[in-house]
Amino acid sequence: MLASKLCEGIFKVLIKDIPTTCQVSCLEVLRILSRDKKVLVPVTTKENMQILLRLAKLNELDDSLEKVSEFPVIVESLKCLCNIVFNSQMAQQLSLELNLAAKLCNLLRKCKDRKFINDIKCFDLRLLFLLSLLHTDIRSQLRYELQGLPLLTQVLESAFSIKWTDEYESAIDHNGPPLSPQETDCAIEALKALFNVTVDSWKVHKESDSHQFRVMAAVLRHCLLIVGPTEDKTEELHSNAVNLLSNVPVSCLDVLICPLTHEETAQEATTLDELPSNKTAEKETVLKNNTMVYNGMNMEAIHVLLSFMEKRIDKGSSYREGLTPVLSLLTECSRAHRNIRKFLKDQVLPPLRDVTNRPEVGSTVRNKLVRLMTHVDLGVKQIAAEFLFVLCKERVDSLLKYTGYGNAAGLLAARGLLAGGRGDNWYSEDEDTDTEEYKNAKPNINLITGHLEEPMPNPIDEMTEEQKEYEAMKLVNMLDKLSRRADVKDLHQDGG
Repeated sequence: MLASKLCEGIFKVLIKDIPTTCQVSCLEVLRILSRDKKVLVPVTTKENMQILLRLAKLNELDDSLEKVSEFPVIVESLKCLCNIVFNSQMAQQLSLELNLAAKLCNLLRKCKDRKFINDIKCFDLRLLFLLSLLHTDIRSQLRYELQGLPLLTQVLESAFSIKWTDEYESAIDHNGPPLSPQETDCAIEALKALFNVTVDSWKVHKESDSHQFRVMAAVLRHCLLIVGPTEDKTEELHSNAVNLLSNVPVSCLDVLICPLTHEETAQEATTLDELPSNKTAEKETVLKNNTMVYNGMNMEAIHVLLSFMEKRIDKGSSYREGLTPVLSLLTECSRAHRNIRKFLKDQVLPPLRDVTNRPEVGSTVRNKLVRLMTHVDLGVKQIAAEFLFVLCKERVDSLLKYTGYGNAAGLLAARGLLAGGRGDNWYSEDEDTDTEEYKNAKPNINLITGHLEEPMPNPIDEMTEEQKEYEAMKLVNMLDKLSRRADVKDLHQDGG
């Protein structure tokens, strides 16, 4: 009760014309108090919300952000609004009534290309994320009425300082400095807001939508190729980029890879010539000047996604939340885009040479994924098996070669393919080539376990003729007993 009265008193003070330092102090106290839902009930009114909107510069359409001294007041007001909207259902309803989403988009436009106001952008974006999370109507408003998709994409472009070299290709400076903490936080909040805005965007109906999603995918490709101030921040940034890429229509994900420039093509040719001629598989993928190249295409972003996936596997926990998004993304990319599938097949399922160990034993990406095929979490093992199945062009014989029948049985049973065959999707007919090592070992490979087993010695070879005769008569007697039992059973049934 006392805390609620204190909140009411703070709002009465904030109405008055007081110094900026006093405003900031009052807002800091209000921000702390607004974490308690019980305190908010009596003070969450339209009038009090409008006070915070005014202090956050969310009411003035034409007012520019020129007074740097007001920035701390704007930031604290936005922080208070974040807490209040998150903790109060009344505040959430008032946000709709006051058209808060539109006001936040206007403030973002004021921040466009402005330096030193990252904190304002960050909490503006966080409030947009909360609103779009709590209200599906606001998602639709942001997407169509407020043009949230291009606006938030531009925020990402600004945070990453992107310079475009082509329509969907940006310049990447591998030796450049990492993102600052403020830029990273802004980008993460923008990615989270964009995820909510695009959560139902699996199908593209307009050419303009297709273009906008390709621009966003190109920005996300840039995001995957840069780093944050720390390893943890980089992982968080890439994790949110992966989540957002999962919302992009798969037809627009072709911009994740791009053709090499003439100069890069010449460098790749030189590198290929330097490789030994007998290493044909290795000649498909080369690394030149920190660029992963495959079949004349730049595969850096896909390689980052693959490395991200392997790190999530190595963590050994929270597979459903942390691993399944990137596995699903790579699966859909592989199914829809041939070059991506062939590159991932080359990285994950290279031609078999050593088949002495079971497929699930070892430290390669293939070994780790095969282990997941028998994971206790049904969703995890399904998507791991699906990914490998797609890399094998949904051909059962190819999948069994890399995983063994035992590991693949769950997927094949679910697909009705236990007897063999292939899935429903069409893939190119390029043939897989087996290594000489695999061809020589193939006759002795156990199809169930998927690895080479030494031929078992024949126990009869070490028996004397008397022992062989004894075992043969023993077998005859056992068959005779079985036959007599079957006859007695038939008699009882006939008599009944």
